[in-house]
Parts: sequence; structure tokens; C-alpha cells
Amino acid sequence: MQSRCVVRSAAGLSAVRSCLLLLVIHMSAPVEARRVRGGRAHTRRVVQQHQQPQQTPAYRERVEGPESFPLDFTAVESNMDNFMVQIKNLAQSLYPCSAQKLDQDMKLHFLKNESVTCNDGSPAGYYIKESKGSKRWLLFLEGGWYCFNRQTCDSRYETMRRLMSSTMWPQTRTGTGILSPQPEENPHWWNANMVFIPYCSSDVWSGVTPKTDHSDYAFMGSLIIKEVVNELLTKGLDNAKVLLLAGSSAGGTGVLLNVDHVAEQLESQGYTGVQVRGLADSGWFLDNKQYKFTDCLDTISCAPTEAIKRGIRYWGGLVPESCRQAHVGEEWNCFFGYKVYPTLKSPMFVVQWLFDEAQLTVDNIHLTGQPVHEGQWRYIQNLGQELRSTLQAMFAPACLSHELITRTYWMDIQVKGTSLPRALHCWDRSLQDNLHINSSHGNHSHHKHRTPPIRGCPVHLIDSCPWPHCNPSCPTIRDQLTGQEMSVIQFLKHMGFDVQKMAQQQGMDPRKLLGILNNGN
Repeated sequence: MQSRCVVRSAAGLSAVRSCLLLLVIHMSAPVEARRVRGGRAHTRRVVQQHQQPQQTPAYRERVEGPESFPLDFTAVESNMDNFMVQIKNLAQSLYPCSAQKLDQDMKLHFLKNESVTCNDGSPAGYYIKESKGSKRWLLFLEGGWYCFNRQTCDSRYETMRRLMSSTMWPQTRTGTGILSPQPEENPHWWNANMVFIPYCSSDVWSGVTPKTDHSDYAFMGSLIIKEVVNELLTKGLDNAKVLLLAGSSAGGTGVLLNVDHVAEQLESQGYTGVQVRGLADSGWFLDNKQYKFTDCLDTISCAPTEAIKRGIRYWGGLVPESCRQAHVGEEWNCFFGYKVYPTLKSPMFVVQWLFDEAQLTVDNIHLTGQPVHEGQWRYIQNLGQELRSTLQAMFAPACLSHELITRTYWMDIQVKGTSLPRALHCWDRSLQDNLHINSSHGNHSHHKHRTPPIRGCPVHLIDSCPWPHCNPSCPTIRDQLTGQEMSVIQFLKHMGFDVQKMAQQQGMDPRKLLGILNNGN
């Protein structure tokens, strides 16, 4: 039996050596022999949300510094996407060499500190997929609206219990978009340690209030983030170079509220080498006047300002200290991006649709099967203008949608010819370069507002076209009643778009404008 084991071990070792030799041969082969000819022709057509994402144009800059992927990509700069696919296929072909199955899913862990809970008192937790050897960590805050009093929270518990309790959470989750472990879907962050924190506190990640005999619900969103970070320090976060706190919708607002708290938490515990950054997706809401005023009876119809004013008292909400000092007695202001952003110390990347569906919903613009009235159409256009004027955005497409960074099509959306993953890569590079310049300063010395520009690597990308879905890379629109896919021109006509009038305003022939809308040229 012992000799049989020795033979089997020796054979396994030989197989591993063979596989490693194949990898070395592949990586050392002449560049031209490995280079894929041609490359895909970029398409500007809208893709359906359920389709697999197409490859984006190749990255041309080499990633430098301790955050970079450890292979030298300079020899294949012009075909980066094809090269990444080859690497993945090679890894899969070498799968028999692996002693263990490569598990791509994130696994559920409940917090060890049982006093930090979801709304109903069930344990809070997180999903994690570790990437041994990587010093990059991505922590994602889930979104999902909020509730702001006993009535709205009771209703939420009956209809959306998953967002208030952990009792039905699955054991694993599959990451998509920026959480995907696939390099062709997530070219810059695929190899990071991925952490998904489910939203079960209904407080926009701000609460610090436990459930008691006198209260029906706990609101501990901010404490959940703090506890997750504490546990991750025992799993390798203590040796991290970068922690990217990301989130969508209410999770995006949660990033704005918590990114400085996380940076201060790590710094106070002596982990000054971790660069804390924020990525807020679809969480930049306006405290604007509703199109049609309604009483604050439920979460959807209640104006954002009034809902947050009520909520922050009900949750015992915590906001960044610098913002609190700027708005003493009116801390609710800190839930709105354009008011909290200037007070933040940590670097922030903001992703925001110029015509955000959630913003329109709380403003009482409901895009059903009926055509939009002229007053609603003007309101929608003005919303885009208001967002442009308040945004400190780095990526803002003129689309009618909500959330982006975890969508499988996130690579297909472009602003001025640049995709979101590309813009994030450029932002990472600018921060890294700035860090080298200011290496003698502390953790918050990244000059959030003035990162040095890199030639050919745009960061601040905001669409300038004036109407919803005027960007031809916007995601597919479907009629909310019939479910039928709508072309851009069908959608705009449904919205009350007047081709003649708009062409006159733009100073162009109506036929040319129709051609732009139909062909995306």
C-alpha cells in the first residue's frame, strides 16, 4: 500500500511538473506565434441584459506597481482581451493538474459577533471568495431601498424579507460584473479577494441601533460593515494594499457614508498601509422637488428628503464626522452625494446614470405603457441637467437605468468611447501614480479632487447629449407592460420625443438626427 502511494504521489508530481512546463512554454513562445490576428470589430449596438457581454477594446497601458497582475502584458498590448481569454483557456486545460477544484463562488459566513444583526435579530454576515496571494480586496454593499418607520418596515418585512433577515440566505453567491472572477468579464479586478455584504438593515448602511425589548427592529448597517472589516483582518486584509469599498443604489449611498469610517477604522488599528477607496454606483440621489407632490405614506411615493429625515431618527443613523460638522442638526443632508462628497477624505469614483430610474420613481415619474406627457418629458430632461450640475461623477452615461457595476453587460456601456472598466483602470493608475508622488504622507493624502491626468487614460466621463438613451451603448429598454424590446427611437417617441423640435434645437436636419438615433453613429 505504501509503495502504491509513493508511485501515485510521484506520478502526480510528474503531472504537475508537466503542466508547469506547458505553461512556461506557452508564456515564453514567440509573441507573434501567440498573438491572435485581427480582433473583434467594436459594435455600438445595444445588447440585451441576459446576453453574454462582448469584449471591449483592448487595454493599451501596462499596469504598474504592487497592485498589478504579475504577468508582463506589454508583448500583447494590442490584443489584451484575446490574451486574457487564452490565459483562462490554458488554465482550464491544465485543470487535471490541480489537486483541488477551483471554486469560483463566494461562500456565506455569519458574523462571529452575534450582537451585530439584521433587522429581525438574525445574524448578519458576508460572502467571500478569497484569492490567495492577491493584496487587493473588493467589499461590495448590496442595495435595496430602505424603510423609515414601523409601518413601512412592517410592509417591507412582509414583501422583501430577504432584505431584513438572513434566515433564507443561500450558502453561496456567484459574482457578476466587477465581482466576477472571470477576466473577460472583469479585466481589472477578477483576481481580487471578493466580499459581498448582503443588505439586511434597511437603513442605507447607516444605523448603529440594536434590537431591544422596546424596539421592533435593529438598524445596524454601519456596524455590520465595521464587523465584517474586523473579521477580514484575520483572513488577509491586514496585509492588503488596496481596499475598494463598492456598492450599488442604497449600497452606493452606503459607500459615501462609510468609506471614511473604514479608512479611520484601519488606521486606528495600525493598518496604515491599506489604501481605502470608494466606488459608488447609482447612489447619488438628489433632494429635488418631486414632479407631483404626494403624502409620505410609503417608501416609493415619499420624497427623498422627507424619507431620510424620518429614517435617520428611526435608525439612529451615523454619518461621516466631517459632514456632520458641516450640517449640525440637519445630518440628513449627508445622505445626498453632492453634499457629502466634498467632505470626504478618501478617494471616490462615482458611477451614475444621468436618468436614474430610482430617482425618477421617488420623483413620481412612473414610466408605464402610457406615453409620457410634455411636462414629464421636460422634468426628465431637467433631471439630467441637474445631475450634471451636481455630479462629481467619473462615469455618467445618458441612459435611463439603475445600477451598473454588477451587471454582466457593464463592459459594454461607454461614455465618449471609454468603457467603465477602462475608466476604473485609469483611476487606479492615477491614484497609484499620485501615491508614489506623495509617498511621504499618510493614508488620506491621495488628493481626491486633483489626481494627475494620464495621457490617453480618461477618468472624468460625463455624457453631454441631452435626452435619455441618446448614448447608443445604453442597455436595452423593454416596455414595462408588454415586456417587448424597444428600439431607441421607439422609446424616445414613447417618451414624447419630438424629432422635428429636437433637431431644430440641435441645429441639424431631422433626417440626420433620426439616423443617429437608429444607427448610433
